[in-house]
Amino acid sequence: MKPDLKSMTRKQLEKLSADIDKALARVSKTEMKAALAAAEKAAKAHGFSLAEIAPGIGPKEGPKKKIARKPKKPGSPKYANPDDKTQTWTGKGRRPDWFLAAMEAGKSPDDLAI
Repeated sequence: MKPDLKSMTRKQLEKLSADIDKALARVSKTEMKAALAAAEKAAKAHGFSLAEIAPGIGPKEGPKKKIARKPKKPGSPKYANPDDKTQTWTGKGRRPDWFLAAMEAGKSPDDLAI
């Protein structure tokens, strides 16, 4: 049975397209499993496992472990607010308001350096 594409609405055509995509994905997955089985059989016939011939291909050995990363340390401050020494800036990222105010007041970055 051949569908009459000329008489179908856009919605019907989109559904048909989605159904075709799903069917193609299913067939592709089935064919890939068959190819993998054939490759394993060929490797076994020569006395090897597929993992020995092509690492990374073949049955998965379980979920990959995530690598724990060390938290980044905050940078060391290079500049301090002359009015409030607890306010510091590393010199990276957005300039703090107190730094910009000091620059407008005529101070240089060297004047604010720690």
